[in-house]
Amino acid sequence: MHNRLTIKDIARLSGVGKSTVSRVMNGEGSVSQKTREKVEAVIRQQGFMPSKSARAMRGQSDKVVGIIVTRLDSPAENQAVRTMLPLLYQQGYDPIVMESQFDTRLVEEHLHMLAQRHVDGIILFGFNGLSQAMLAAWQEKMVVMVRHYPGFSSVCYDDTGAVNLLMDSLYQQGHRHISYLGVEQSDETTGACRYRAYLDACQRLAIGPLAVLGELSYQNGFDRVASVIAADTTALVCASDSLALGAIKYLQQQTISHIQIGAVGNTPLLSFLFPATLSVEFGYDQAGRQATQQLLAQLSGQSGIRHILIPCTLS
Repeated sequence: MHNRLTIKDIARLSGVGKSTVSRVMNGEGSVSQKTREKVEAVIRQQGFMPSKSARAMRGQSDKVVGIIVTRLDSPAENQAVRTMLPLLYQQGYDPIVMESQFDTRLVEEHLHMLAQRHVDGIILFGFNGLSQAMLAAWQEKMVVMVRHYPGFSSVCYDDTGAVNLLMDSLYQQGHRHISYLGVEQSDETTGACRYRAYLDACQRLAIGPLAVLGELSYQNGFDRVASVIAADTTALVCASDSLALGAIKYLQQQTISHIQIGAVGNTPLLSFLFPATLSVEFGYDQAGRQATQQLLAQLSGQSGIRHILIPCTLS
């Protein structure tokens, strides 16, 4: 169904004119940021790819890059993808955005379909369960986000550094009873890596750990935060903004206002709703740009395989 969509359909769904959609797809600067983001969101949601005949009429080559995200509703991944699209359009590539839903079977199906379409390259948001063997055919034409596989280019976030930034900042503010709300260790990065960083920081700072791990969701943050709030707790580090939003909602309902919240991610929603939160900026925008630039450099033969670590900062 997605292949039958036209620019006219995208314009109708976006509430703009066809010429505006064309300018967005061609990376032209004469479109407001708000309108550009609205059109790009529709393009991603519909998996839209212009027909070969339409590209030929515009004098464009048939160059395509696949972007496989884990969730279309992920704020972090959306931030990264928003910086990918203009770079791809500027270089004449048509992106196809697909969703894996953390399902290895879906990834295999997407990779098979992209191979049949002879796409030029792929940016893949990794997750637990994906194997190096599953991706082997794309080794020279792929950049993996969030996970590192030997022999593949990757763009990763500094999970350990992020937790250390929060812990050290809270300690310097005088906090000595810092709890932790995290994600199950079956998740390698958000779960195991950040939890280990918290435990190591507690040992380094001579702080007694108090932690609970669960699902990565607003609801879990709301449901589990009470179990890590002791009588002497003055600060809480959350492994993600989603957990922090749920935890803050619970604390507000219970009129608990003396606990300083720290969170990893600094997504716009958290910083807008709760600006007092101590948050780590992971560099999602920078990661999207770096991943796209690396893939384009590989496809043009200007770069080999690289592992890129995005530095994090306190917001």
